[in-house]
Amino acid sequence: MKGVLDERSFAAAVTELCDSDPDLAAIVAEHGVPEFWAREPGFPTLVLLILEQQVSLASARAAYDRLVARLGGLTPQGVLDSTDEELRADGFSRQKNRYVRALAAALEDGALDLDAVATLDDAGVRTALVALPGIGPWTAEVYLLSALRRPDTWPVGDIALQEGARRAKRLELRPSPDELETIGEAWRPHRASAARLLWHLYLDGRAV
Repeated sequence: MKGVLDERSFAAAVTELCDSDPDLAAIVAEHGVPEFWAREPGFPTLVLLILEQQVSLASARAAYDRLVARLGGLTPQGVLDSTDEELRADGFSRQKNRYVRALAAALEDGALDLDAVATLDDAGVRTALVALPGIGPWTAEVYLLSALRRPDTWPVGDIALQEGARRAKRLELRPSPDELETIGEAWRPHRASAARLLWHLYLDGRAV
């Protein structure tokens, strides 16, 4: 298993990507190199990723913050001890209530060990995570990229990434996940760094 991304290896990957792809080099020339960011691996990050599915980041963060404030911290047992009414008041839909409870139960009964998952290769991490209700390929890939900081993850189902690729490659239409998979082949083994550049383009150019 290859090492994790950090500020130094990200900078080196960006240099290599820009040397090989003028479209990525143009992003850096116009918008600069994005700040390296990461999330803490573990239960709280997975809860937030579940909340972020199909809603705005702001509304997901608001629900997450209400949950943490009510519990005084975020643990699997705290979620399991919460009533459906409390989670609904925090901002959880019925579906996301079910997903977060399933994740918490898997951690509490030992069916899922996130420390052990972190030692697996990328395919093993995906398999372990998508076995849970409510954790699909997008959530698993973003966890791999942002929390485990794997260097070649590529969340093709991410709409912002698709839009960033459309702008970078000057495509008429946003690429499908399969098309984005093909586009990303040229950026192996640094696709996570390419994703960060494309997200940077998307966030800096929302009005485009």
